[in-house]
Amino acid sequence: MLSLMTTDSRIITISDNALTQLLEVRSTESDADDLALVLSITGTRDLEFTYAMHMTRTDQLDPLDHVEHHGSLPVAMPPDSVSNLRGAFLGVSANLLKPGLKIDNPNSPSPRMFAGDDSPDLSEPIASQVDHVIRHQINPAIAAHGGSVSLAGVDDGVAYVRLGGGCQGCGLAGVTLSQGIETAIVAAVPDVHKVLDVTDHASGDNPYYEQSKK
Repeated sequence: MLSLMTTDSRIITISDNALTQLLEVRSTESDADDLALVLSITGTRDLEFTYAMHMTRTDQLDPLDHVEHHGSLPVAMPPDSVSNLRGAFLGVSANLLKPGLKIDNPNSPSPRMFAGDDSPDLSEPIASQVDHVIRHQINPAIAAHGGSVSLAGVDDGVAYVRLGGGCQGCGLAGVTLSQGIETAIVAAVPDVHKVLDVTDHASGDNPYYEQSKK
């Protein structure tokens, strides 16, 4: 059964303006009263986490999700996102050029994982296990598509990886990560509960897209 958190045990804070916007979006659905907001961490970019938010029916939530109520809005967070969302603030962006909701998060990915030229310390047992899965299970599977994966490092149960070749800049890189790479690593290495992508998808010799030039 999904547990409902009290105010004192909430993981995130939502501003009144942001909550109003979320409730307005929810109200456009026919089953509005049965919908919850799902907030999760999807990866990293520029030393910050990236996020996804969507509405889903409360009876379709994962039983392991952390669920808390903000007014009449249930907010669910996957267990592997909770620790890195603790203390986050969801508000309305003050940037008129980028209107919408904004997350201010006191947590950040491990900065040392973004050092592109550094090799992971494979003397660490967990890092060595993850590297073995990548080299012997993941890379052979995606080689036919011109892709490759390398380990940037492991920190506090999170494996940081870089995608190369045909995976770099691919619009489906997030799907590849969540449905293939992360699943394989987490299944094989019990001490790892999350895999985050630290790839610069807008650069490289042959990315799928480039940043627009002005």
